[in-house]
Amino acid sequence: MSSLEIIHPGMLTLLQDVGRLGVGDQGLSQGGAVDLHAYCWANYLVGNGMDCPQLEITLGQACFKAHGDLICALTGADMGATLGGEPIALWQSFLMKDGQVIKFASPRSGLRAYLAVKGGFKASKVFGSVSTVMRNDMGGIESGRALQKMDMLEVESLSESGRDFEPRQASVRFIPDYAAPIQLRVIESYQCDHFSSESKRQFYQGAYKVTQQTDRMGCRLQGPAVGGEIGGIISEAIAYGAIQIPPNGQPIILFNDRQTLGGYPKLGCIARIDMPRLAQAMPGKEVCFVAGNLEELQQEWLDFSLFFGLPI
Repeated sequence: MSSLEIIHPGMLTLLQDVGRLGVGDQGLSQGGAVDLHAYCWANYLVGNGMDCPQLEITLGQACFKAHGDLICALTGADMGATLGGEPIALWQSFLMKDGQVIKFASPRSGLRAYLAVKGGFKASKVFGSVSTVMRNDMGGIESGRALQKMDMLEVESLSESGRDFEPRQASVRFIPDYAAPIQLRVIESYQCDHFSSESKRQFYQGAYKVTQQTDRMGCRLQGPAVGGEIGGIISEAIAYGAIQIPPNGQPIILFNDRQTLGGYPKLGCIARIDMPRLAQAMPGKEVCFVAGNLEELQQEWLDFSLFFGLPI
């Protein structure tokens, strides 16, 4: 059976799939790939189903070795990856031969890269997912921990050999430009009506920067403070992409590993289809907001989900 050896995990390498859906009532985070766009394309390019686990590599500096031939695809951030010393083209599938080593440098653009192998990595599911959620000590190959040196990831049986391999490539129009300005569309909801017109004007007209205090739980921004007419609220369920406004007025956008309940007022949510752009934003990257059209955003998400066969 083929496998991938972790020679060096880099800053943070996690085993992820689409996450645990419907477990928030049990106090569990959904987990899953933070950049679902890059994740889905990586699986698509090797012919996997969308539930096949892959590696989420944050900030690069990782190194892996193939044991047996592997059909792979690499998407997401450009980390100057090389295979056997030769540069790897992103957003297309490639053959990683037995004994070859893939190395990642620091990100040139973007924050997270996704490495898929045909068949997917083997791991036991917990609540229907192998996704690693370190704050819940759940998923991955052992109790929700990050991958470590000398870990061996077995690969499910392949239906084609290296001799039959034909590379697939994503169309240029589906490949994000991580250097481009980030404009996030907002679905106003939650306590939006409790924020004054002036507060919302500051939010929509202001420019915010991603801070160093950003992780898989949430993205903390710094910019014009958003004033709120209400303080704390009774804790309530927090949706993916929720825009929390803490007492200092600096927005926090909630990601996959967010807590399930929170008591900060919220302006609404970032459109799900836009969240992958934020997931690739390095600290210091500037983001701005615009009010979104709910029907248009629902249709965009429906089109994306149907194309990749995701739960709607």
